[in-house]
Amino acid sequence: MSFREAAIELGVTPTAISHQIRLLEGICGQPLFRRRPRPLVLTDVGERLFPVIRNGFDAFATAIASASAGVGQRPLRVTSPNAFASRWLVPRLPKWREEHAKIPLEIIGTDSVLDLRAGNADVAIRYARRMPQDLAAQEIFRDTFFPVCSPDLLAKGTRQIERAADVLQYPLIHFDWMNRDREAPTWSRWLAAARSVDPGIPDTNKAWDLSFREELHAIDAVVAGQGIAICSDVVVSRELKSGALVKAHDLSLPGYGFYLVYVPNHPLQPHIEAFSAWMGSLV
Repeated sequence: MSFREAAIELGVTPTAISHQIRLLEGICGQPLFRRRPRPLVLTDVGERLFPVIRNGFDAFATAIASASAGVGQRPLRVTSPNAFASRWLVPRLPKWREEHAKIPLEIIGTDSVLDLRAGNADVAIRYARRMPQDLAAQEIFRDTFFPVCSPDLLAKGTRQIERAADVLQYPLIHFDWMNRDREAPTWSRWLAAARSVDPGIPDTNKAWDLSFREELHAIDAVVAGQGIAICSDVVVSRELKSGALVKAHDLSLPGYGFYLVYVPNHPLQPHIEAFSAWMGSLV
């Protein structure tokens, strides 16, 4: 929906894009875009034509990539949210190399959504409430959130956590949910859920005791014994298993799904399927 962005992607000028669109509209005999008022939107004819042209370009890209020399030797580029890449994926890569020594990986840790159709990565691990619909996707697993902390922190506490209200004696660690999801598993939501079973919990601003923009920094603070955070059981699974972190209270909140997403008929499809099966085997 931007001639300027299209020009950047194709390496030509916006004027050239506009000229080609007008030529195509001349062939079709009717406009493909509504240009006023902004933003740019497709007409009904444009909506019908778009998926056909998009699939054609995808088919060209797949055919050319499969014909390129050495496509099977290049790394499989996997993009993943930062916290998942750091805490879950990277520690398990030695196991991948043991089982798939001939398939090198390039891990792209980022909380931005990379454009797979543009070739910015081969496969993405997307963290979402529901299955992405625009690409091939499969759910690998789904997480749950509950309060976790260092056992050393509990040892220093004045009393054990026996009821939800007891967590308020400790600093509560918060991290920013950039998607602004109203149902995100935050301290505010956890305390609201806790009040339904423990009405004695007072209204409090303690959810803002210690706040981080990055989830990874919040987890580091929890491991260091600086407070309690609501964390994903998937992301901190190694810390829970090793005992570096413990569950502070049993009340939990539903999380999201981890989806493996890729462009259909990808030239590295066998490698993608191997990576998918490997992730599923670790659940």
